[in-house]
Amino acid sequence: MRRKDKEIIDISEKIAVVKKCKVCRIGLSENNMPYIIPLNYGYDFNNDILTLFFHGATQGKKLDMIKNNNNVCFEIDCDTKLLETEKACNYGYAFKSVIGFGKIIILENADEKIYGLNKIMKHQTEKETVFDFTPDELKNVCVMKMTIEKFTGKQKEFR
Repeated sequence: MRRKDKEIIDISEKIAVVKKCKVCRIGLSENNMPYIIPLNYGYDFNNDILTLFFHGATQGKKLDMIKNNNNVCFEIDCDTKLLETEKACNYGYAFKSVIGFGKIIILENADEKIYGLNKIMKHQTEKETVFDFTPDELKNVCVMKMTIEKFTGKQKEFR
């Protein structure tokens, strides 16, 4: 990271960003062309391993790309605010973000899909409710699991 003064080093602070934000952008690649998708997510952080869960349609470009190349990157940001000044060149933006790399897989097992969907619901609703899903609901949704191999945090504080 070039700007070490903005780096979030403490792992608990990086996970706090993951916990606070609600949208994650994942970057995929096909034929040397990038493709970025914003997704709602859920997460696990156990034994110093960050795992992200996503859901979506059971077919489409995103899934075709994942099946061909499951190496992905991700970006999460929140606490954004325009920082205004007298001069245009001195404007800035306050933010907190986490960026990283990992591998994504499509979950096929019903129990794993239910686990992932509940992680998404818990994160998005901020409730401890455990939801039930019918076999038809599970058949009609794709659940993806991204295991993070490396991630960094960065922030620019409000002035």
